[in-house]
Order: sequence, then C-alpha cells, then structure tokens
Amino acid sequence: MAWLTEHTLLPGDSFILLLAFFGAVCIGLSKAGLSGTSTLNVVLMAKIFGAKPSVGIVLPLLIVADFMGYVLNRKGGSWKSIIPMVPPAIAGVVLGWFMLDQIDNASARIVIGWLIIALLIFNLVLNARRQDFIALTEHKGFSWTMGFMAGAVTMIANAAGPVMTVYLLSQHLEKKDHLGVFSRFFLFINLFKVPFSADLGIINAPSLMTNLVLFPGVICGILLGWQILKRIPQKPFELLLFWLTAFAAVWLIWG
Repeated sequence: MAWLTEHTLLPGDSFILLLAFFGAVCIGLSKAGLSGTSTLNVVLMAKIFGAKPSVGIVLPLLIVADFMGYVLNRKGGSWKSIIPMVPPAIAGVVLGWFMLDQIDNASARIVIGWLIIALLIFNLVLNARRQDFIALTEHKGFSWTMGFMAGAVTMIANAAGPVMTVYLLSQHLEKKDHLGVFSRFFLFINLFKVPFSADLGIINAPSLMTNLVLFPGVICGILLGWQILKRIPQKPFELLLFWLTAFAAVWLIWG
C-alpha cells in the first residue's frame, strides 16, 4: 500500500482503491457494449482523484480499451466514415482544452457533474424520440455540430459516447459497421487528446503508474461485459446504471 501512495495517485484507503478498480472495470464494460457504464466511470473517477486529474487518468485507459475495440471491430465500418466528424471534433477538443486550463478543480467537478446530468437527459430524450433525431440529421451542419460537441465533451469529461451515437443514427449503419466507426472515431480522438492533456499536466508519471495498476480492471470489464450481455437483459441493467450515474453526478456536484 505504501508503494501505491508513493508512486501513483491512488489513495491508501482500501475501499477507495476498490472503487477506482471498479471505475476501470466500467471502462471495459462500456467498450464491451454496456454503454451506460461509461458515464458512471466518469463520476466515480472524478470523485476519487479530483475532477481535472481524473480526466488525465482515464484517458490512457480509454485508449487501450479503444485499441482493443478497434481490433475486435476492424472488419466493420471504415476510417473514411469518421472524416466528416474529425475537423469539428478537433475544434471541440481545443475548446475543451482551453476551458479545462481556465478553471480550477472545484469548478471542474461542478462542470463535469452537470455535464453528466445533461448527457443522461440527452440519452433519455434520444431513446424516447429517436425518429425525431433521425429527422434532425438531415439539417445542414448536423455533422459539424455533433462533431464539435463530441470533441468538447470528450476533452472535458471523456463522455462523448451519447453524442457520437446521435451522429451514427444519421449514417443508417448495420450494427457491425456502427461499432467499427464508433471504435475508430474514439481511438483517433483520444490519441489526439494526449498532447493537450499532457500540456495541462493531467497526464504525468504518477498518472501513468496509476494506469498500470488499474489496467487489469479494464480487461476484467471487457470480459465481464461479454458475459453480462449473454446472460442478463441489457435494458434493466442499463436502467440501474442510469440511476447509479445520476446519483453519483449529484454526489459529485454537492459532495
């Protein structure tokens, strides 16, 4: 335990250590197909490590998971499919980088908490009014708007999955192509974010050592996610995660 506190950003508390490992498991679960775990991971890590440091801790774990997702889904979709989203997403990342540089950790905690609540509401509306969203995809500038939002949200909170899902609705893709494009976009944009996060000082030697400790949790999450998808109905599981994430976001804002 002394080694962990000396060389990583992990606290000496055993319960908090388990909670951080669970956060890493959530990253793996989300990449296995249980998308609701991605936002729960964001608020857990922000509460454990602090809002701004958590963004840098989570990013390398996401990159490893994204690379694994790309390998598994490389036969679906193509790199060409992400091109319309890339320029606006890059602009969004730059805005998110500027915002994170300007606010302190307490403000970042509140911003991330409210952002997660907004994304949860966004996801509810998306599920209820999917056809209306599909109609919106025909408007000029749709891909630029979604790309910019995805870039900003992923830089600030590593939580742009729901935004990317809306964009992919407009593409009318088969499931394997949807997963392939999704994996490619986040692998690219998360790699692009690395120098910006390093510039902010939220990727550093202790954070990378923390990643090494938590990385097995990502692998466990991917393997566990595949088993859950086979054995447990996804809708009740996602509903449980929704309320857990909502509670955690409120806890992050007012905790």
